[in-house]
Amino acid sequence: MLDHAAGIRSGEELDLARLEPYLHRQFPDLNGPVNVAQFPSGHSNLTYSVTLGGNEMVLRRPPFGSKVKSAHDMGREYHVLSQVHSVYPVPRPLLYCADESIVGAPFYVMERVRGIVLRRNLPSGFDLPPDTARQLSESFIDNLARLHNLDYNAIGLGELGRPQGYLERQVKGWIERYYGSKTDELPEIEKITAWLTSRMPAQSGSTLVHNDYKYDNMVLDPDDITRIKAVLDWEMCTLGDPLTDLGTALAYWVNADDPPDWQMVRWGPTAIAGSLTRAELLERYARQTGRDVSNIVFYYVFALFKVAVIIQQIYYRYYHGLTKDTRFASMGEVTKMLLRAGLRAAEKKAI
Repeated sequence: MLDHAAGIRSGEELDLARLEPYLHRQFPDLNGPVNVAQFPSGHSNLTYSVTLGGNEMVLRRPPFGSKVKSAHDMGREYHVLSQVHSVYPVPRPLLYCADESIVGAPFYVMERVRGIVLRRNLPSGFDLPPDTARQLSESFIDNLARLHNLDYNAIGLGELGRPQGYLERQVKGWIERYYGSKTDELPEIEKITAWLTSRMPAQSGSTLVHNDYKYDNMVLDPDDITRIKAVLDWEMCTLGDPLTDLGTALAYWVNADDPPDWQMVRWGPTAIAGSLTRAELLERYARQTGRDVSNIVFYYVFALFKVAVIIQQIYYRYYHGLTKDTRFASMGEVTKMLLRAGLRAAEKKAI
């Protein structure tokens, strides 16, 4: 049931003739051939298992064919991990390489954290009793609150972003990103962008934000599934409004009573018996942080829109033949579902 790598997708191979001697120079104490496999479930930065001399590490590089270079800054992600590692559960970074001649793009290498990663469905034969599911969802939201309570200046990340005006820039920027990756005419776009721009609240504060916080970006302890061993995928981490981060976590969280179309695009096993609902996650977060969450509907709608744009950017790459990954063929429909979910929440004024 541990998360594991598999075969490498066509078109996403690494140049072993260049990578192997480079890694031997960087890790002279590790002897033997380099073997590479790929973790199959990511949709953005590509993640590989690299075994060198019997030691397994993880290599991250940008996706092939991406237009959004700022979203795949390997040096920035490596810096975040380097600073956060001592105070928060993340993999230990080992190496950063800016030389694009090695694998075709900058990349970094980090330690392999072994554990269980919960994806869309529970692993076959894996049982998650209601009491355990509840404790896991509590750990999930408590760990997000812990991140937002970190002193980013004290850990050396005070220059990571521009927290002032973050929310306004985010709303404007994600609208622009949608139009930069547009493939079809979607009537939902004008409605949801007008709603967001006309109802933007004052920013709630400034913290370190992960920006992609969900179950499948966590490595869980196989001996205690409620313990989070590491949080993964820090490519969008910055300094900003913590409620945008909370909104994103809620946008990825599907309740048991959500509509059937929303159930079809669930991001993890969040609707199983015992799990907290979005409302319960919100209440627990407010208790843990003391923050005013009265404007959460805005942040939730914005998060659904933002995730829709991320999905649209992935679909854009497939639509224009920049990736051959057939998982992306239906992403256009997922974009539409996310936009409709956002409009439903806006109309009902509820998460």
